[in-house]
Amino acid sequence: MLMVSLPILLIIAILVKLSGRGPVVFRQERAGRRGRPFTLYKFRTMRLDVDPFGASPKSGADPRLTRIGRMLRESSLDELPQLFNVLRGQMSLVGPRPLYVAQIAEWNENQKRRLEVKPGLTGLAQISGRAALTREQKLQLDVEYVDRRGFWCDVRILLATLALIFGRRSIYEARYSDGEHTRGQLDENQETIV
Repeated sequence: MLMVSLPILLIIAILVKLSGRGPVVFRQERAGRRGRPFTLYKFRTMRLDVDPFGASPKSGADPRLTRIGRMLRESSLDELPQLFNVLRGQMSLVGPRPLYVAQIAEWNENQKRRLEVKPGLTGLAQISGRAALTREQKLQLDVEYVDRRGFWCDVRILLATLALIFGRRSIYEARYSDGEHTRGQLDENQETIV
């Protein structure tokens, strides 16, 4: 996959570089399997003068996003450099998305079970609602993946991910936590694909 993606990676790197000053690749520490920290790679999508630990953009109109950055986020192409994380054995193609190390302290014992597997480029939460899900819903789906993981489960998640990317669903977070009462709540009747 990395070899096939190299021309795309090169084109995106050039576009990010031409979009303004700053590094092409954004690096940030995330929690891997068993909570072990590793450096995650992404194409930079935000301006240099913004807080990299700030709230996730709520729409493509967020002024922190660069023009090319908005396109990369909405197509999920900003995640492609994580193929290098997969190659280094820090991530898998499928698994819970890697979160900040500091967030582990906020999870209960059941939610921490998501750390039993390597984080992934995509996962059950990403195909089951992604931006429409709250933090708690995503963590629950991550644990569900840990219990259900297997070859065919991963194949179905990868195929569903491709369908969603080409289907252009919104990637912007509607609400962060179950404690928030904002728009975009997940339909109670929505079921997971796997």
